Amino acid sequence: MIRTITYREAINEAMAQEMRRDPSVFVYGIDVADHKRIFGSSKNLVEEFGKDRCFSTPLSEDAMTGFGLGAALNGMRPVHVHMRVDFMLLAMNQLTNMIASYHYGTCGAFKIPMVIRAIIGRGWGQSWQHSKTLHSWFAHVPGLKVVMPSTPKDAKGMLISAIRDDNPVVFIEHRWLYDVIGEIDEKTDSLSLEGCQVLREGDDVTVVGVSWMNVEAVKAAEVMKKRGINIEVIDVRSISPFDHTTVIDSVKKTGHLIIGDYDWIHCGFGAEVATRVYDSCMKELKTPIIRLGFANAHCPCTRPLENEYYPNAINIIRAVEEKMKLPEADLSGEEFYSYEKKFKGPF
Repeated sequence: MIRTITYREAINEAMAQEMRRDPSVFVYGIDVADHKRIFGSSKNLVEEFGKDRCFSTPLSEDAMTGFGLGAALNGMRPVHVHMRVDFMLLAMNQLTNMIASYHYGTCGAFKIPMVIRAIIGRGWGQSWQHSKTLHSWFAHVPGLKVVMPSTPKDAKGMLISAIRDDNPVVFIEHRWLYDVIGEIDEKTDSLSLEGCQVLREGDDVTVVGVSWMNVEAVKAAEVMKKRGINIEVIDVRSISPFDHTTVIDSVKKTGHLIIGDYDWIHCGFGAEVATRVYDSCMKELKTPIIRLGFANAHCPCTRPLENEYYPNAINIIRAVEEKMKLPEADLSGEEFYSYEKKFKGPF
């Protein structure tokens, strides 16, 4: 049976399903059990599973991440929620020196079945301490899987797989995605933590999106379709491991590539994508690769400056126009930022 759910419902259903299936799964983190329930993603978990399996924690990211490591070493499957990815920096020693390397350092004697849900995203003047993404930092470290699903189907299936995985998974969610609606097949259970997803087929330009940038890319594709340009939108989904096969095949077809990363461009994940494409598609590329991402600055507080800071569908449209040698279209009749109207607050 096919039904329609939101991204937040997909996350909630995945955790509840796995908690019912496996008593070793528990969810914890700052404000996980308060009345807001992390944008509603942990709704009803306390009521169904009790305070021993869904609970809020002190404001101590390093200690609480280490707590999860200890639980995983002792046969539990913790899901640790970091309400803002920025403050995972306080737990980087636990993540990089302990969690990521424990299996290797013990010659495989110990497994670390731990999921770290990290929330990213913009809105309402969150500014420089609440605006980062940092996925390229985590993906840089061997031993950490890093996934960033952008659809409800992928969110549910990949979170189920992450919880069942015997290795640590950093599961990154953009908070504007929680209101995204999508179809899901009840027969679908876990989904692979590897591989890209083609969200929209096309043969003129390839746009590779990361997290929220896929929503922007699909919007850009809808606008450019009116001008006879067919954009192929590819959702990376998994930053590490990164399977570039789908991207390579698409670029060989279109000859053009735009990378919409959700992070700073300098030393970012987009550079990894571009390098792999250049290695495999030099002869097929008709134009140089364009990388889009955060402006090379700290995020400002005011909304007008924030709009300039974050990449969006308009930036993608202008990049496509540049590649296809088209004049800039009048976009005054198009609606952008529509999902922000559903955003209810920072928590």
